Amino acid sequence: MPIIEVNLLEGRSSDAKERLIEALTDATIEAIGAPRESVRVILRDMSEAHYAVGGQSVAAKAATSRQQ
Repeated sequence: MPIIEVNLLEGRSSDAKERLIEALTDATIEAIGAPRESVRVILRDMSEAHYAVGGQSVAAKAATSRQQ
């Protein structure tokens, strides 16, 4: 049973998430021959304050960019 976990910054639409789930499922079926009903996809939405690059959260970077 393949389990695919995806972390995303929040803000994507439900339709976009459904397309991602479908594409990941199809790719898994094609790549390893897994039965469709065995593929599990877990999406986790993260706030920009909970994801950092280079020692600064994405939220803080965005705030700094807006101030400049």
